[in-house]
Amino acid sequence: MLTDEYRYKILKALETNPEISQRTLACELGVSLGRTNYCLKALIEVGLLKATNFRNNKNKLAYMYLLTPTGVKEKSAITERFLKAKLAEYESLEAEIEILRSEAKGIADAEVSHS
Repeated sequence: MLTDEYRYKILKALETNPEISQRTLACELGVSLGRTNYCLKALIEVGLLKATNFRNNKNKLAYMYLLTPTGVKEKSAITERFLKAKLAEYESLEAEIEILRSEAKGIADAEVSHS
């Protein structure tokens, strides 16, 4: 359930804004609040994140999520894996687009020759 894509997106968001609420993070990720909570707990359990309590200006209890030294290293590794996966996806799409262009050109050429 916790893919490299979500690890990357969560760690990136928390590195930028450690005081982000789970609800806001869920909206940014486009996933449910429950899934966000599950992912954060999983990252805390494996030692990539640390959650500390703080009080915001409305005097409500909230959390600040900090990347641990292990989390910083893992974010770097995840970023590299995520980039490789996205590049492979991109290259695959480029090849597929080229095939479709060739097919479309062939169809257009055939229509012109039959006219």
